[in-house]
Amino acid sequence: MNDDLHLDSVAIRAGRRANGTSLSAPLWGSSAWVTPSLDDARRMSTAPRSEHFYSRYANPTVNAFEDAVAALEGAEASLAFGSGMGAIASTVMALCSPGDHVVAQHHLYSGTHLFLSGVCARFGIDVTFVDGTAPGAFAEAVRPGRTMLVVAETPANPQLSLVDLDELGALAGPFTVVDSTFATPLGQQPLAHGVDLVVHSATKGIAGHNDATLGVVSGQHDLVEAIWGYAVLHGACASPFDALNALRGIRTLPVRLERQCASAQRIAEVLEAHPAVGTVSYPGLPSHPQHDLARRQMRHFGSVLSADLRGGLEAGRRFVEGVRVAQMAPSLGGPETLVTSPANSTHAGLHSRELEAAGITPGLVRISVGLEHPDDLVADLLQALG
Repeated sequence: MNDDLHLDSVAIRAGRRANGTSLSAPLWGSSAWVTPSLDDARRMSTAPRSEHFYSRYANPTVNAFEDAVAALEGAEASLAFGSGMGAIASTVMALCSPGDHVVAQHHLYSGTHLFLSGVCARFGIDVTFVDGTAPGAFAEAVRPGRTMLVVAETPANPQLSLVDLDELGALAGPFTVVDSTFATPLGQQPLAHGVDLVVHSATKGIAGHNDATLGVVSGQHDLVEAIWGYAVLHGACASPFDALNALRGIRTLPVRLERQCASAQRIAEVLEAHPAVGTVSYPGLPSHPQHDLARRQMRHFGSVLSADLRGGLEAGRRFVEGVRVAQMAPSLGGPETLVTSPANSTHAGLHSRELEAAGITPGLVRISVGLEHPDDLVADLLQALG
């Protein structure tokens, strides 16, 4: 790949090593291939990510998707999974053992929070949660010789708080991993700030059409291969059908994101001025407490915003049930504008104290802005507020 290309062009050109002369990526739907000889069988079953062997090890369509994400992230390698949680869980379990320590932020996707606070404890992995927006919080929580992993999510789901990537990348000792789902690889590149690994739920903006369920982790080749060594046993492998859909989604990611971010900015400004809205959280707003940080480390401010409605739970209920153009659903990053009440859907599994620590109130609503005309979206959201 030409290093001089803009990311918009990289999104079009990357992930084509198995194409031949075809413009579209081929679908390798096979779960297994005929092995030429016994020596080949032994070599392929003991070598990392052998192609044309067994799809849990590697698949050419999945590999093409991984190549494309790696190119967009500026990474040496990427590894795809059957979901974003498959990527998170496999990364943690590949790098941590009983007795190890993990530092993570309070503001996290609830699935990640529940995995770290529940599953890790069962396996003897100690986890400390900190305020990721506080300067020095991650570094202060690191236990030299014990902390194996530091987990951050920026922008965070659903309150859009940010973590300083330069500060995170400067940590010495533990591996650092950033969930960058809300930003997409076109919004920010954590690896360029010294972070070791970047994770995405590619189900969201990367695939971008609500028709694929995927996760992906990117970083240095040796580290990604180490994660593969566990992932191939964990079995959270990516479907080639979903990888094909996600590769198609990458081709249009730049233009989709440009439209979605512009609409999100406008909607955030409109909602911020509405008397029924208490606060709006969107990194592109000057009122966002980390707006300057967003301008420093993000190329785009994202397609997701949240609004804390005056009137609490009932105000939130009227809003999410009252939209007509937007729809109530728990995902994000697709062509349809989606609204949700995090306390009652995406983060419903958290205890009240955990919701409070994450800043998730009963009246908080999350809006994933799609590709509808912005005038129609503004009118719809205003009538839902009314």
